[in-house]
Amino acid sequence: MSDPARLSRRQALGAAIAVPLAAQAARATTTPSLPDRASFAPTPIAYLDNASTHPISLGARAAMDAYVAARTLDPAAAARKPVDRAATLAKFARLVHADPDELCWVQSTTMGEQAVLRALGFPHKGGRIVTDTLHFYAGFPMYQELGKQGVDVHWVQARDGRIAMEDMAKAITPGTKLVSLSLVSTYNGFHHDLKAVCDLAHAAGALVYADIIHAAGAVPVDLHGSTVDFAACATYKWLMGDFGLGFLYARRGVLDALPLADFGYYGFAAPDAPPGIGLSPPQTHIYPMDTPGDTPVSYSIRPGTLGHFGTGTYAQSVIAAIDHSLDYIGTLGVPTIQAHAQRLIAPLREGLTAKGYTIITPPGTKTPILTALHPQAKARLTDPLARAQVRISLHDHHFRIAPSVFNNRHDVDRLLAALPRA
Repeated sequence: MSDPARLSRRQALGAAIAVPLAAQAARATTTPSLPDRASFAPTPIAYLDNASTHPISLGARAAMDAYVAARTLDPAAAARKPVDRAATLAKFARLVHADPDELCWVQSTTMGEQAVLRALGFPHKGGRIVTDTLHFYAGFPMYQELGKQGVDVHWVQARDGRIAMEDMAKAITPGTKLVSLSLVSTYNGFHHDLKAVCDLAHAAGALVYADIIHAAGAVPVDLHGSTVDFAACATYKWLMGDFGLGFLYARRGVLDALPLADFGYYGFAAPDAPPGIGLSPPQTHIYPMDTPGDTPVSYSIRPGTLGHFGTGTYAQSVIAAIDHSLDYIGTLGVPTIQAHAQRLIAPLREGLTAKGYTIITPPGTKTPILTALHPQAKARLTDPLARAQVRISLHDHHFRIAPSVFNNRHDVDRLLAALPRA
């Protein structure tokens, strides 16, 4: 006879999984209007720090809960079909205009960037790298350390909050091996003309890497159209996922001349393995009853980006979240998301200017980031914003505001009211 208490717990867990999923499925039948507060948990906070960490939606949370329930071997979750990871990669490929086999999972944006550097032989083969001061500033030590090890690292300085194309043209000299940049700057939202940079770089024989973490899901991204060679992003910002999972892109053909520099088991497969991204252990020749062989194992290298950069395990629960979020972003449409952010950026820019703040996001920028200078911003603004229950990104001498799909004009007004005059 079954245990009534145990059955009750099982039924409760099944209901906990099924109800939010069903609610999200019902909402998915129609395109949400913006601002969309219903898809996110209620909060008393006016949260305008989405460029740091984007809140997880209720639907993504339900997907993660269902994954965790399955990991507990609970029968109520066992019947639910697991996320098709290859289909999730394909969704991201459509979002950024790439092909699925040009993508693989990585643990973070920085892990992707470092994989590209290794593949190009940095630092031991030397060469010239051109980067700029609007790239991800926490990655600057990486390039400074490469410089210490003999790499010729050239920094293009920002002028008026922008990286001028004429300055890039002067820096990308013949013999440059790599141009490394952020498509959208984490500092002030500046948006590179990626196609123009790629044209300059390719004419000089250089390859281009783009950090797209502040672009994917926030502004239209066309990797094929830009001809960029490499790109990477994590998922916890505008893709509305979580930490520990990201995407790495390598343009078709660009890896053909590059030796393997990463040797993770997801990049290899059994000799007769069908195409795919799933784990495929090599054929062993060392254990009892194995087929004899001249080497410990036989294997093939997966085609495309996975064969070069596929490493070890990655955050499975985040795949569940990002699979939902990519559907959500696709339903809304990136142009709609971008336009909504700009409707909030406009009064923010006007209000900050009226209060005397110096805005360092260039006029005309169409990204969801607005940054202003303020001496000792973190020390001076932490308390008043906390009292007002307003969250933005505070730094030593600047602050950054980043609205998203759930923000409304009331959030903007609360922030402006909480900020003192400059």
